[in-house]
Amino acid sequence: MGFGGISLWQLLIVLVIVILLFGTKKLKTLGSDLGSAIKGFKNSVSDEDKSPSALADQQKEKSDTDADFSKTEKQSSKD
Repeated sequence: MGFGGISLWQLLIVLVIVILLFGTKKLKTLGSDLGSAIKGFKNSVSDEDKSPSALADQQKEKSDTDADFSKTEKQSSKD
């Protein structure tokens, strides 16, 4: 017996069914999205310890990056 009465074989069968339903690419993107969400959560928790000026600098850098991206998008759409 394993986890709450679920054996290893039952877990493997469920895993095979999930892989057949979603495919490995979809599971890979789902895993990376989940990992980035956890990373973002950890960063937001650790950001509480930073000073307000450091957070303002970080937000300014992010907005500058977003502005650069939108300029690039506009230029590529003109081409």
